Amino acid sequence: MRLTHIGGPTVLIEVGGWRLLTDPTFDPPGRKYAFGWGTSSTKTAGPALAVSELPPVDAVLLTHDQHADNLDDAGRSVLPTAGVVLTTPAGAGRLGGNARGLAPWAAWKLEAPDRPTVEVTATPARHGPPLSRPFVGEVTGFALRWPGQRHGALWISGDTVLYGGVRDVARRVDVGTALLHLGGVRFPVTGPVRYTLTEAQALRLCAELRPHTIVPVHYEGWSHFEQATGRFTRLPRGTGVDITV
Repeated sequence: MRLTHIGGPTVLIEVGGWRLLTDPTFDPPGRKYAFGWGTSSTKTAGPALAVSELPPVDAVLLTHDQHADNLDDAGRSVLPTAGVVLTTPAGAGRLGGNARGLAPWAAWKLEAPDRPTVEVTATPARHGPPLSRPFVGEVTGFALRWPGQRHGALWISGDTVLYGGVRDVARRVDVGTALLHLGGVRFPVTGPVRYTLTEAQALRLCAELRPHTIVPVHYEGWSHFEQATGRFTRLPRGTGVDITV
């Protein structure tokens, strides 16, 4: 498995001949985007790879389509070129075309004669405090399994806070690599309320997940992120966890 962090939540996953792309964001920096309900953010860093340099993609794993820091204008141009776009049921309804919606714990198999079958299972996510879903919309995570995985599934958290649905992943999935959306997002208009994992929450979650490798993403490149990954890398010695930044 090879992971290429392009920027923000955007990661190119290459395994067994498959190319999977998470949350395509390829717009240049400098633009301010409205997220609804008086919230907004400015993109402060561009992608490490231009959309024109992206190789052909077999599937897009889209945690949600309603926020530009997870799907921007240039990123939308990638969707029709992919074999399939897996996302939330609401997102699939908005996007149409090759988008397929997965409810939590529903699965989709990527199959080809000359490649290992990759099973993609949607996992619970909540992009804010209790009762926030009507305002922020649906979000999903993804657990990926294929034959020959050394340490367990690849899990993509999606934009989520720490809550019971995410803890279910620790109980139901043997996670080898955890690709965590961090940043501790909050906005002035909603005060102290958080919309993504803080470093402290991520550490508590990883104590339950017990992954072999942690890959922090979606913590930089936007003005609404409040936490970098520096403190997150300070795990107690002897945990046996590898952190890739």
